[in-house]
Amino acid sequence: MSGKEGGTGHIIQSLIVNGLIASAKGVAAFFTGSGAMLAEAIHSAADCGNQLLLLRGVKEGKKPADATHPLGYGRNVYFWSFMVALLLFSGGGMFSIYEGVHKLQHPEAVENVMLAVLILGFSLLLEGWATLGNVKELNKRRGAKKFFAFLKDTKDSDLVVVFGENSAAVLGLALALTAILVAHFTGDPRADAVGTILVGLVLVGVAVFLAVEVKSLLVGESADPEISTAVHRLAGEDPRILSVGQCVTMQQGPGEVVVAIKIRCEPHVTAKDVSALINEFESRLRSARPECRYVFVEPDLSMAPVQVQAVAS
Repeated sequence: MSGKEGGTGHIIQSLIVNGLIASAKGVAAFFTGSGAMLAEAIHSAADCGNQLLLLRGVKEGKKPADATHPLGYGRNVYFWSFMVALLLFSGGGMFSIYEGVHKLQHPEAVENVMLAVLILGFSLLLEGWATLGNVKELNKRRGAKKFFAFLKDTKDSDLVVVFGENSAAVLGLALALTAILVAHFTGDPRADAVGTILVGLVLVGVAVFLAVEVKSLLVGESADPEISTAVHRLAGEDPRILSVGQCVTMQQGPGEVVVAIKIRCEPHVTAKDVSALINEFESRLRSARPECRYVFVEPDLSMAPVQVQAVAS
């Protein structure tokens, strides 16, 4: 991660797109009686609620530190991202599977197929556009890191959640469109029911992936290994620092990292010199890695010269 805090543009873009799509799908579901279309309408409506939760999380995460939360409120983003994953699992995935099973047991003919195809095609274009915007944002932030490696390692949970939602929406729309066409041309409405179940399974799979990724951040995950690398590099450039005994990092929120360091100094330095050294080192680290918002350095004159790297996230 570059250390820059992500904006909310990608969330607002997805919110607007899903609002339009949910309305269109709802109308199509009413006129066609398609279970797959209803599942997609509910999915898009749920996504709108999810994006509102993400916006709340981003807003709350930017609150300044205070006496009750001395390290700030950055983890609010992770909490609301986890809530989104839970809602996507229950409100989107499980309901779609239930609706598909119900339609499979009680098949109903799909009507006004042309209307459904037009709306699904329109929705697919909009969702594809929103997903492309997410991919561009991911590419902007990942730098030289490979795409899927960045997706797994990034601490920007809001971006991962929105990308996961939009990707699931694109795949779900493709499945729903295929299911309706198969049901129409074969005359078997059970194909539509199967499509509804498949849409639900896609949503459940994405929700589980997001929950696992965000849970690690919510519990307290170490920051990017590049932070520890920067600490050791900067320490090595200062002749007054003999070694870094321990470097513990923790991601406190998007663009916010806590760093606790123990350093071994030259034995002859005075307390005043150590204080100046620490202040200078903290300034250099924050300059090199702006996301290191909370830095704690402890000197140890008796520490053995053994370097311990931070655990990679």
